[in-house]
Amino acid sequence: MGNSMTETVKFPSGVCGDALTEVLRAGAQRLLAEAVRIEAEAWVAARADQVDAQGHRQVVRNGYLPERHVMTGIGMLPIRQPRVEDRRPADQREAFDRKILPPYLRRTQSLDEAIPWMYLYGISTNDMSEPLESLLGPAAKGVSASTVSRLVAAWQKQYADWNKRSLADKRYVYIWADGIYFNIRMEDNRACILVLLGATETGEKEILAITDGYRESEQSWTGLLLDVKSRGLTMAPKLAIGDGALGFWMALEKIYPNTRQQRCWVHKAANVVSKLPDRLGKEANHRLRQIWMAATKADANKAFDMFIETYQDKYSSAVECLKKDRERLLTFYDFPAKHWTHIRTSNPIESMFSTVRLRHNKTRNNASRVACLAMVYKLGQSAQRNFQRLNGAEQMKDVVVGIIYEDGIKKSAARNSFAHNI
Repeated sequence: MGNSMTETVKFPSGVCGDALTEVLRAGAQRLLAEAVRIEAEAWVAARADQVDAQGHRQVVRNGYLPERHVMTGIGMLPIRQPRVEDRRPADQREAFDRKILPPYLRRTQSLDEAIPWMYLYGISTNDMSEPLESLLGPAAKGVSASTVSRLVAAWQKQYADWNKRSLADKRYVYIWADGIYFNIRMEDNRACILVLLGATETGEKEILAITDGYRESEQSWTGLLLDVKSRGLTMAPKLAIGDGALGFWMALEKIYPNTRQQRCWVHKAANVVSKLPDRLGKEANHRLRQIWMAATKADANKAFDMFIETYQDKYSSAVECLKKDRERLLTFYDFPAKHWTHIRTSNPIESMFSTVRLRHNKTRNNASRVACLAMVYKLGQSAQRNFQRLNGAEQMKDVVVGIIYEDGIKKSAARNSFAHNI
């Protein structure tokens, strides 16, 4: 058309984005100021009964502290905190416990969590200020190479302490195992990070162990399992979930021989379908889903047999890939049905590191194993805060004492509760 009714309006580069950011920053500053004010007033109000002989209140607001700046995900925010004065005798005074904005906070937690991601992606400490500045504005220049180096050193110390902690008071009913590959070059060819995730008797998921290994070898997994056992994890998990990598399962059978095994259906389906022509991928995935989503073990076995019959003649390698783990793929039917969504796959670990897993491009950095482990530890701790409790957590106690489940339904009283312990 010759004359369009719609006219494109062009703004100067960066104006809209910067204006919006400023609006957001101003709003955040007001909200933060209001939050710390309310916190201070509530703390003072809770001590309104503290008065002297003349009836004067002893815990009061007294102006503001000097302005400070906190670096956040939308840039640097200036903030003035209320000053709280406690006029009681020295032995009776309380320090105002600031929860929202602790005295030494200089960066928000989300920003501290961005730094290990950047480090793992191969951005050196010297180069980190540039991408941070693009996200947070010029104030991010305060995150210098020395600042990042100090953070990395602190995280390494935290990881070292965490990796030596006692596990004597822990009982993990389920464990998930996986090997995570990052696009970094660590020394000694230790390219694989071994991760164990556990579910407690109350259904809470926790990161159990993180270490490095030689391509998920039996030796590496044996070392990890012996380590957690030596630190107090003597009660064998009831079920272990992982992919088909032989290293873990061979190690498990040596260290916790009575722990039952569940192969990950996501990994197995991917391996099976990879041995079929692309044109059969959708159909095969549908048939595989009919197996692991079946309501009963009998129905799952019928769907299993149907898959074999369908593809055996032309695609025997795909069938053999599925058949070799038949029993271990269906173990979950002997556990509470509410737990099935959690124990059929190793997704709880996969989702923790999905954005950096299986990347093949090498970075220019040659990260040390200590630094890499510290970064993975920090990322794992960050993810753990968002872990959801297992569905049917109240049934974890049934699994612990050995109550028999058939097709996900409770069938009998407990077996010997010590039968599966080491």
